[in-house]
Amino acid sequence: MNISYNWLKDLVEIDLSPRDLAKKLTSVGLAVEGVHEAKDDFVFDIDLTSNRPDCLSHFGVAREIAAFASSKVQSPKPKVQNKESENRNVSVEHTELCPRYTARIVRNVKIADSPEWLRERLEAIGQRSINNVADITNFVMHELGNPLHAFDYNKLADNKIIVRRALNGETMKTLDGFERKFDDSMLLICDSEKPVAIGGIMGGFDSGISNATIDVLIEVAYFQRDNIRQTSRKLGLSTEASYRFERGVDIENVVRASNRCVDLICEIAGGEIDENFVDVYSHEVEQKSVELRPNRITKLTGLNVEKVEVERILNALGFETKIETEGKFSFNVPSWRIDIEREEDLVEEVARHVGLDSIAEELPPAFGAGEYQPNETPKKAMRQSLVDVGFNEAISYSFIDAKHDAEFEFLPDLVDETLESDNEKFITLRDSIIEGATRMRPTLLVGLLEATRENFNFGTRNVKLFEVGKIFANKRNEDLPLEIESFALIVTGNEILANRAEAARELDFYDAKGALETAIDAMNLPSLTYKASNIKHLQIGKSADVLFKNEKVGTIGQLSNELNQKYKFRQNVF
Repeated sequence: MNISYNWLKDLVEIDLSPRDLAKKLTSVGLAVEGVHEAKDDFVFDIDLTSNRPDCLSHFGVAREIAAFASSKVQSPKPKVQNKESENRNVSVEHTELCPRYTARIVRNVKIADSPEWLRERLEAIGQRSINNVADITNFVMHELGNPLHAFDYNKLADNKIIVRRALNGETMKTLDGFERKFDDSMLLICDSEKPVAIGGIMGGFDSGISNATIDVLIEVAYFQRDNIRQTSRKLGLSTEASYRFERGVDIENVVRASNRCVDLICEIAGGEIDENFVDVYSHEVEQKSVELRPNRITKLTGLNVEKVEVERILNALGFETKIETEGKFSFNVPSWRIDIEREEDLVEEVARHVGLDSIAEELPPAFGAGEYQPNETPKKAMRQSLVDVGFNEAISYSFIDAKHDAEFEFLPDLVDETLESDNEKFITLRDSIIEGATRMRPTLLVGLLEATRENFNFGTRNVKLFEVGKIFANKRNEDLPLEIESFALIVTGNEILANRAEAARELDFYDAKGALETAIDAMNLPSLTYKASNIKHLQIGKSADVLFKNEKVGTIGQLSNELNQKYKFRQNVF
């Protein structure tokens, strides 16, 4: 995001050079990636995190400067008087997607080029000048943070505004000249006949401002963040407005932005304000308050900050003191700070303005030396024993594709055969972070086979891998799923010999068996025994059950031809 140094100086007193200001902004969390000159101005390229939409404007950045410079932001004073009228010509059908919508008319405007000062302000931050009215809406958005849109009022059928969901298949030509097709999840701004804008994203071509425009309708609204994000992604259309709406704008600032806009239109384009002002505000937001104990700042950061300084910093950032007692404050959270939820958030606000570099490097107190839990010690020894004989440990995802259910024979006592379907036997995820991976793994082999294939794809054909991790299944009449910690290993390819003069030896069943027994010995467990058996995922005649005290605890053998072909291994895998 580009921010103008001269523009900031109009809003707040600054006694720092552009370079020094860039360093200070970075130190309080507004990372300045670069500073470049633009004629007689300097422009900051600020990389904001997604939780700070309040700083997507010059006013928001000026507020941060005021907090560390102990000064005040000079807010433009509107001249316009708001006289709310009945909203007969504005209808919001889906208030959950548009909780607030304001509309105001400016009549008898003269569309022309913008004055030099306005063009220079916009061009300095990389914005193209269009005409005076369009430039004013753009200017106010970059000044105050609220996106605005200007309609040619006389192009709106019946002079009506209807905010509604799109009809499936409905189309409109947008300002960029493209014909867009909508579905019923998207929000449109319409007149009595047709769509005239995509809510919060882009206006329509046919209702836009032109040289023939006389009367202008100024829209300033608040649109639901998730819907804007989804619509923007579906349409492949991202704009300055959608960027702000999907991160969150200040719902309480829409009237101020509207007033600022019509003031400038009257000043620059010679318009006359229609005093009737429509404000459809269906769900007024209840102001949050958060408590802060000053000693909590010291406990979390090690900083000793006087109570008066704590209050000064937070007041400067817009947090109004609600209650002050001997041991704590209660602050009202300003509407533009959607990221503030709890006490620790206020601690962060104070700490970043006091200076994170003031936090001393100090280890937290230790109440005892760390040590492995008794059940972890054997596993640590087992891991080390396998690494010593050339194995690498794999760590794979705990969720896999359900298509693997039929490919493997699972460990004894894992699967409850009294359950009928695979969806009952295994744990299914409703919303997996990986497309298609909807099953909590009932075996470690899927992850190991995928890791082996990855090695093959990168040219590594000699592979020795093991994994320790939990496998999962459902049990009838149990509230919680069954979790069993299990172990698996894979060997394939040739053994890497210390004496390179010797011929490479192909890894086989006995290498897998030897590695398993090495792991068992490292954990000081009794020896295993083996019993030949036909196993679903292994070769017939080359597989066996693994027995521990005459109880089946696993399987061992060569991977079946079917799975070998499926994974395109083209060499034996054990």
